[in-house]
Amino acid sequence: MTDTILVTGGAGYIGSHVVVELAQAGCAPVVLDNFANSSPEVLPRLEALAGRPVPCIEADVRDRAALRRTFHDHPIAAVIHCAGLKAVGESEARPLAYYDVNVGGALALAEVMGEAGVATLVFSSSATVYGQPERLPVAEDAPVAPHSVYGRTKRIVEDFLRDLAHANPNWRIAILRYFNPAGAHPSGTIGEAPLGKPNNLVPLLCRIAAGEFPELSIFGTDWPTADGTGVRDYIHVQDLAAGHVAALNYLAQNPGAATMNLGVGRGYSVREVVSEFERACGRTITRKLDPRRPGDVACVYADPARANSQLGWRATRGLDAICADAWRWQAGGGKY
Repeated sequence: MTDTILVTGGAGYIGSHVVVELAQAGCAPVVLDNFANSSPEVLPRLEALAGRPVPCIEADVRDRAALRRTFHDHPIAAVIHCAGLKAVGESEARPLAYYDVNVGGALALAEVMGEAGVATLVFSSSATVYGQPERLPVAEDAPVAPHSVYGRTKRIVEDFLRDLAHANPNWRIAILRYFNPAGAHPSGTIGEAPLGKPNNLVPLLCRIAAGEFPELSIFGTDWPTADGTGVRDYIHVQDLAAGHVAALNYLAQNPGAATMNLGVGRGYSVREVVSEFERACGRTITRKLDPRRPGDVACVYADPARANSQLGWRATRGLDAICADAWRWQAGGGKY
């Protein structure tokens, strides 16, 4: 029997790639999205890549009535929760919105899942929960000390999901701490298409190379790193999507709550990413040096050993593939 998997935020950047990966693994994905930072135009592309219809419910994950209808109308076996607000800088300016959407949405979802008797959940968390780690690479047992409102919302959801699994042994929860997802589907038909100016480095480089923005602001050149710019672990979105399918397979055999890093295991500085992207697109990126942003940290990269061993998963694509695929998506329009 084909399992029906609900993907909240399934029209968004990460969710859309997860939907395709689920379909290719033989599952039947169902999308729930309010299109706050995505477009319905992605849906026919998802169906083309998936090779099957992909039902979509236009709703906010905080809307319990819409969630109840969704569970009533579809034989959902598990949920992958990708919906949420995700910009570190914006979270500092709009804390109430971030707590409302990220924490309130997860609470509403868990509540309705419990009512519906669906107890398998994969949660999109973030490496921002670590803040600036004391040691690198950072493993899942490192202290969590997020520097941003966004990171704190993820930490709160992680905590209550673990409490839920402890209180009710029926729950099977995978908490996936993403590092820095980037790139696009190699077909060039789906990718990151943020509304307005991108907050993340690689899609911003795409838009600059396409002439939509004049220059790249590098926030901080005095970080304690090799070249003074921030260092992050960039993971190809296809590898990240595959991690969700691996997590569902793991949960089928393992009750309780498990926390896993999804990262490559090495870091690249802003300057290194810019240089690699220039090679991929054959264009020069104009840079502007600006002060550090609130909520940012110097250097974070993953120890992915737990996901490698327990999920049987590992990242297989490098920074060159990330930049090449992102530019292929942008060169084809980069929008829906």
